[in-house]
Amino acid sequence: LAWSVLVGGPLLAGLLWCHILSIFLQCGRLTICNKLCYAVGGAPYQITGCALGFFLQIYLLDVAQLDPFYASIILFVGRAWDAVTDPIIGFMVSRSPWTRFGRMLPWIVFSTPLAVVSYFLIWYVPVIEDGKVIWYLVFYCLFQTLQTCFHVPYSALTMFISEDQKERDSATAYRMTVEVLGTVIGTAVQGQIVGMANPPCILAPGDNMTELTNTDHFTLYDKLSKTAYMIASGAICSIYILCAVVLFFGVKEKKESPRPRSELMSFWQGIGLVMGHRPYVKLVMGFLFTSLAFMLLEGNFALFCCYTLGFRNDFQNILLVIMLAAMLTIPFWQWFLTKFGKKNAVYIGTSSVIPFMILVVCVKSNLIITYMVSFAAGVGVAAAFLLPWSMLPDVVDDFQVQNPDSKGHEAIFYSFYVFFTKFASGISLGISTLSLDFAGYITRGCTQPENVDITLKVLVSAAPIGLILIGLVLFRSYPIDEERRQGNRKLLQEQRENEADSETDSTELTNMV
Repeated sequence: LAWSVLVGGPLLAGLLWCHILSIFLQCGRLTICNKLCYAVGGAPYQITGCALGFFLQIYLLDVAQLDPFYASIILFVGRAWDAVTDPIIGFMVSRSPWTRFGRMLPWIVFSTPLAVVSYFLIWYVPVIEDGKVIWYLVFYCLFQTLQTCFHVPYSALTMFISEDQKERDSATAYRMTVEVLGTVIGTAVQGQIVGMANPPCILAPGDNMTELTNTDHFTLYDKLSKTAYMIASGAICSIYILCAVVLFFGVKEKKESPRPRSELMSFWQGIGLVMGHRPYVKLVMGFLFTSLAFMLLEGNFALFCCYTLGFRNDFQNILLVIMLAAMLTIPFWQWFLTKFGKKNAVYIGTSSVIPFMILVVCVKSNLIITYMVSFAAGVGVAAAFLLPWSMLPDVVDDFQVQNPDSKGHEAIFYSFYVFFTKFASGISLGISTLSLDFAGYITRGCTQPENVDITLKVLVSAAPIGLILIGLVLFRSYPIDEERRQGNRKLLQEQRENEADSETDSTELTNMV
C-alpha cells in the first residue's frame, strides 16, 4: 500500500499531463508517453505470471503442503483451462462492438477488479484441510480466465495503436522492456517478502542438520510464511490495478479501417483460418518449443536452487538477478533485430542461454558462480521475451496482404498463439511436478533423495536444451525474412491509401447527391 501511494501518485499525475499533452498532439503518430502507457499495461500479466511461475509450485508443496500428485493436477488443469479460454475470449473480443473507449479497452477495465480478488485468494491457505485442492483449483482457473480477459485484448491492441509497422515495433520494444521489468517486480516483491519468512524444513532420517525442533517455533514460522505470501499477493494486486488505470487513460485505441469487418465465424472456422496461414503455423511451432523450454526452467528453478544447489535462503535473489539481466538487455536485442533481422536474433538470442544451462548443473554448488551464470542466462531470457511479440504482427500483416478482404481477426491470431503455448506449458508443469512425485519428493524436506536431484537437473537443463534445439530447427522454414517484411509493409501502405481514397470519393459523391 505504501509503495502504491508513493509511486502511484506521481505516476498518475504524470499520466494526466501526458494525456492532456496527447490531446494537443493529434498528429497520428505515437508519442513516447503513449508508448510508455501502452507498455505499462503489459506489466500485470508478467508480474502475476512470474510470481505464479516461480513460486506457485513450491508454495503448493511446502506451504499449503499438498501432495505432489494433487499439486501436479492443479498446475496442469489450471494451465490447460487457461489455454482453452484464450481462443474463446479471442472470439468474444473479435465479435465485440466498437464503443466510445474502443473494442479492447473495456475488456481490460471490467476484468481487473475480479482478477485481483481471485489472485489474492490463490495465496490464501484455507482452514478446511479437505477442501484445499478444490479451493486452489477453482481460484487458479478463475484467475486465469479473468487474466485472459485482460491479456488477449491487450495483445491484440498492438494492431490498433498505430497502422505504422515501425511504430508498432517500437511500442512492442517498450512493452517488452516494461514486461521484463514486471518480472523483476514480481520476482522482487514475491521473493523478497516470502524470503523473509521461509517455512522451516523437516528433518528426514539421516539428516545432519540443525533445524527447528520446537513445535511452537515451527508453528510460528509456518504462520509467518503463510502471512508473507498473502502480503506479497496484496502488493501485487495493488500494482495490477495501477497498471490497468495507466493503460486505460494513457492509450487511445484507433478505430479500424472503415471497410466492413469480415463475416463472423465459428470456433472451428477460426482454427481453419489461423492454421491455413503457413507462416503463422511455422512461427507458432517454433516459439512453442522455445517458450516451453523457458517455462519448464521457470517452473522448476526455485526447487532446483533450494534442494540441488542448496541455496534455500538465496533462491529468490538468484531469480531476481536473472530478471534484472533480462530487463537490462531488452534494448540490446531490439537494436540487434533492427540491425541484423528478426530471424538472426532468434537463432543467436535463444541459443545463447544453452551454455549456461549446461554450466549451472555441471559446476559444484557455488553461490558466486551461480549468480554469474544467472546473469548470463538472463540475456537469453530477454530475447525469448521480445521476439515472439515482435514477430507476431509481421505474420498478421502477411495475412492481411494475402487476404485483403478479411478484417477484424487480429485477436484470433494472438489468442491462438497464447493457447498453444499455455496448453503446452500446462502439460510440462504437470508432468514435471508428477515426475518429482515419482522420484520421491519429500514435502518441505531439508534434503531430497538423489533421484529428485537428478530429476531437477533434467528439468532445468537437459529438457529445456532439447526443446530449444527443436524450436530453432523449426525456425529454419519460417518464410518471412526482412525482404518480405518490407514488401508487406509497402503493400499494406498502398492498401490503406487506396481505402482512404475510396472513402474520400464516396464521401464527395454522397455530398453531391
